[in-house]
Amino acid sequence: MKKFFMFLAVAGLMTFTANIASAQEEGAAPAAQEVEEAEEVVDLFAGSGEEVPLHQALKTKFIEGGAGFMSLIIICLILGMAIAIERILYLAFSKTNTTKLIENVEAALAKGGIEEAKNVCRETRGPVASIFYQGLLRADQGVDVVEKTIVSYGGVQMSLMENGLSWLSLFISIAPSLGFLGTVIGMIQAFDAIQAAGDISPNVVAGGMKVALITTVGGLIVAMILQIFYNYIIAKIDALSIDMEDSSIRFVDAMVKYNNKK
Repeated sequence: MKKFFMFLAVAGLMTFTANIASAQEEGAAPAAQEVEEAEEVVDLFAGSGEEVPLHQALKTKFIEGGAGFMSLIIICLILGMAIAIERILYLAFSKTNTTKLIENVEAALAKGGIEEAKNVCRETRGPVASIFYQGLLRADQGVDVVEKTIVSYGGVQMSLMENGLSWLSLFISIAPSLGFLGTVIGMIQAFDAIQAAGDISPNVVAGGMKVALITTVGGLIVAMILQIFYNYIIAKIDALSIDMEDSSIRFVDAMVKYNNKK
């Protein structure tokens, strides 16, 4: 699943960068003409009293912000969303009815012993069933060993659930940084234009500052979107970890009862 989403993200990224590269090869004049055409479309909608389509407004702002830094910000969004969606699906498939699982394991222990309980865990998806299975593999070594195995393998499952979050956190941090960097470079270009004109024209200053601030807005929007998904994923992991700990305690109690009956 993770490889599938990363493949889609890389394919989309390659297509996007190829389009950006081809656009940059055409030169600055066509880009400026495209900006003018986009602004004309926006003015046309504004003059007719109709609402400007969202995709048209976003395209205009993307072109005004510059293809260089805006494309990097979009790349952060694409890769971050790919990781977030993959993690959400992984956690959704990891969710199991632990109460029913415990009841099935206890019934299997009473009916067929350890091997029957192993079959129940093998047929159940999710990290809780995997933890139980690892504990059952060492049931002949005593309850203490089973408990230690559960704790150790629980840490492994937690690492699997948190896999990829460091990259998502990186994209959350780097997107606004790229926006700020684009803003600083845009302001430098605006001051260069003022110096070349030899006069502080309001149009030169306002235009340069507008282009510079668009990259900051883009970076902040991407960071906020990814931050929402990041917090949602962390909340899901916390809920699953609490469920794992509670189920592990109940599983150890079930193993103690099984050993006492033997």
